[in-house]
Amino acid sequence: MVKLYKLDAVSTYDRHIRSADWIKPAQTRSPMIAPISYLWSLVLSEDSATAATPHLDLLFAGSVFCDLVFAGVPLPEPGAEVFADAFMLTPGGTANRAVAASRLGASTALLSQLGDDALGSRVDDILSAEPELDLTWLRRVPGFQSPVSVSLTGQHERSFITYEEDALPLDWPEDGPTVGATHVGVQAELPAWVRRIRAEGTVVFGGVGWDSSGEWSPSVLRRLREIDVFVPNDLEAMRYTQTDSAEDAARALGEYVDLAVVTRGARGVVAFERATGTLTEVDTIVVDTIDPTGAGDVFVASLMATERFGWPLDVRLRLACLCASLSVRTLGGAASAPRPAEILRFLDAEAPVGDWSMIRRWAEAAADVSAASVQSPSPELHHSTHHAGPIHTPEENL
Repeated sequence: MVKLYKLDAVSTYDRHIRSADWIKPAQTRSPMIAPISYLWSLVLSEDSATAATPHLDLLFAGSVFCDLVFAGVPLPEPGAEVFADAFMLTPGGTANRAVAASRLGASTALLSQLGDDALGSRVDDILSAEPELDLTWLRRVPGFQSPVSVSLTGQHERSFITYEEDALPLDWPEDGPTVGATHVGVQAELPAWVRRIRAEGTVVFGGVGWDSSGEWSPSVLRRLREIDVFVPNDLEAMRYTQTDSAEDAARALGEYVDLAVVTRGARGVVAFERATGTLTEVDTIVVDTIDPTGAGDVFVASLMATERFGWPLDVRLRLACLCASLSVRTLGGAASAPRPAEILRFLDAEAPVGDWSMIRRWAEAAADVSAASVQSPSPELHHSTHHAGPIHTPEENL
């Protein structure tokens, strides 16, 4: 029997995720109504007077950054000053995936912490405007500096400057809502709470970052047996499996996980299903690229958010590739994640090759629902008098 891979995402940038008892619902949240994803879980069953067990489609855990994105700017020489063509302040890190999934209608929770500083307050305000994103477990910690990352995006290259303090360990409460799926980094031992909820039925997706040490430890492959779905990029996959192609790497990874999904940047994605022995390839949608930051996060979140639809894998991959492509047309990771209405507009305007009928029907229905629940626009984009032109030959979209 083919196992169904549910949904979700945490971040491959996760650090210090260990069990602890400090996580409690935040005492104060930004002014807003309670998230839809939380309210619906409290609805009484028609057959009894007891409340239904709260459930979340997706749980994202890890560091949430305040991303400061500067576009159309080269890395300055020592002592020099350069001016950007555009600027945006937007949530980043794990928030990229959480926002992307919630915008596709998945009930999504964020397990993380921010400081009580001005940057943390601004990020909190932006995230609070996402109607399907539950921030109950996003804690504001007095004295903690909210992680911040500066992105300098030029015509053909990107550079980053990041500051992140050691954070308190994260833990999902035993009496918390059930979770359809979550996503963890597999570079280190899985947190105890992840193993616990997997034993309770949560599907675990895994990712991995680039190994700057060059070791590509076999322990990572052994750890894959503790998860259900693995989503690396092609370079990571080939290094760990010692293969020469993304296709061979996906097949090799199928020895460890039920589903291996290898992203190939502008060349799309290849996936191997162990139960059927099927290799599926899907091309990406080519667009003019402004900022590829977070495109991989949008891909993973979109793939996971579609599990509940019961779609064939190739359709899910096609939508995930489209969402990733749409996200690179504007600045920011979380800010650029598409909603169903944007997906529908693109399909109407561009008529991409292939059968998009299933995705179109979903987008038409979902656009009406999401339009009624969106509380505010994405973070404001600021332009200078100089226009930032598109990157026509992107090196990486996923």
